[in-house]
Amino acid sequence: MGDEFTFQNVRTVVQAIANCLKKKFPDQNISVVVDYDTRFLSERYAFEAAKVLSHNQIHVFLTERDAPSQALAYQVIIRKAQGGINFTASFNPPEYNGLKYNTETGAPAMPEETDKVEEEIRSLQKEHPFCPYYPRTEFVEKIDLQNDYLSFIQDKIDFDLIRKSKLKIAVDLLYGTSREYLDGILEENNIPVEEIHGYIDPYFGGIAPSCTEENLEELKTLVREKKCNLGIATDADGDRFGVVDDQGNFIIQNLIISLLLNYLVSTKGWKGGVARSVATTHLIDRIARKHDLPLYKTPVGFKYLADLFLKEKIIFGGEESACIAIKDHLPEKDGIFAGLLVAEMMASSRKSIQELIDDLFREYGKRVGGQKSMPLSAEKEKKLRKIIQNPPGKLGDRKVVNVETIDGLKLDFSDDDWFLLRFSGTEPCIRCYAESGTQKELEKLMNQGLELIA
Repeated sequence: MGDEFTFQNVRTVVQAIANCLKKKFPDQNISVVVDYDTRFLSERYAFEAAKVLSHNQIHVFLTERDAPSQALAYQVIIRKAQGGINFTASFNPPEYNGLKYNTETGAPAMPEETDKVEEEIRSLQKEHPFCPYYPRTEFVEKIDLQNDYLSFIQDKIDFDLIRKSKLKIAVDLLYGTSREYLDGILEENNIPVEEIHGYIDPYFGGIAPSCTEENLEELKTLVREKKCNLGIATDADGDRFGVVDDQGNFIIQNLIISLLLNYLVSTKGWKGGVARSVATTHLIDRIARKHDLPLYKTPVGFKYLADLFLKEKIIFGGEESACIAIKDHLPEKDGIFAGLLVAEMMASSRKSIQELIDDLFREYGKRVGGQKSMPLSAEKEKKLRKIIQNPPGKLGDRKVVNVETIDGLKLDFSDDDWFLLRFSGTEPCIRCYAESGTQKELEKLMNQGLELIA
């Protein structure tokens, strides 16, 4: 913020979105839902967007308070709006901000949509800066996102089952938009809950508002001290989740999405397509194979899962970065819903998370995954692009059985082992991922894979 993310750039981008909407819906009265998170100036940016849109005679549904991304998506759908704009940098550090754009489906915009916005931005940058001083109030309507969203998920989760199981849940709201959403719906359903960080702090306690293990130390302590059965965290805009078990152990998201998929297909008997990104555990593949479910593989980015969801090709989609798509829900990430579904799964099985993981490994085999990042240099970029064009047939003593290049370079080996190199879409770095059956083999794969761009 103050460098690339400025008020003038916000005005330009919002005007570009307005131009695209007027071209896409030439004969309609256009409306847009505008939301924001708890970051410094997010509310001001949202008000600036409302000014620009209202001067374009676009009806603005402006949220009364900060709200989760998925609550915006739901409003776009039920109000039949033509788009949604959300000011949030999600799980990134406090000094960042961002603008998320959702289409009329409620889903994140696909590249073909954002390319058009970027084209409009380039055109606008050649003109005199656009700066409306006041909103046209007849086009701006304040709305509450909370009640509609909570009513929607009330029917999606078996709260009676959770309450009867006597689960005690701890929640870490990470100073974000899930305040009075995640804790509120648990309390309304008379489920014992302990909470921390349920207030606004634009500095997020001095950390990035991300549901990583290192950021959830206080949640781990809370779970142990209050003898809770489960800890749930959500990031700044509420769309990603983190889970801590009853011993205060952080559970990696790859395991959580695998457990949830297995619960839906084994316990609830769901049938249909399953999707995962190239960077996500192959436990998903094994579960899909056992239950004879079609498997789709996507580039990293929830929008690709959302696209399959909207086309009704999948009942479940997952990403290792704590994102899930589930049939009959929303075409947007939802950390609140995911965390509650974990509680329902535990209540249904009457088992701890660790017991469920042990069952999962017994049925499908153990998987161990890892991830590293390295700074992007011109030399490393050149090397990675070169090996994407000419991938190796072997890595050490392992024969490559399949090559995927939909997002970077992924080398698949026997036994569902794999290694992936890809350019980060949000930072100047290269992401490196690997998965195997043992920690020793994982480290071997990772080290040999990194030598490709050393």
